[in-house]
Amino acid sequence: MKARWKLLGLAGAAGVAATGAVVARKTRIQSDYEPDEIRDKLRSRLADAGHDGDGAAPAPGDAAPAAE
Repeated sequence: MKARWKLLGLAGAAGVAATGAVVARKTRIQSDYEPDEIRDKLRSRLADAGHDGDGAAPAPGDAAPAAE
């Protein structure tokens, strides 16, 4: 019976450590960029995608406009 409690305790400790590592990684990733940097990256991606800014996604059957 002691072995079961020991295994349960070890599993709980491993779960807490894993959760802490995930939270720390997520926090580190989010804090690496300033809001202005994120905004600039998103705007450049939007411009690269050729989005017209109407907020609607293209329909699955729509053809891309021909390049001139």
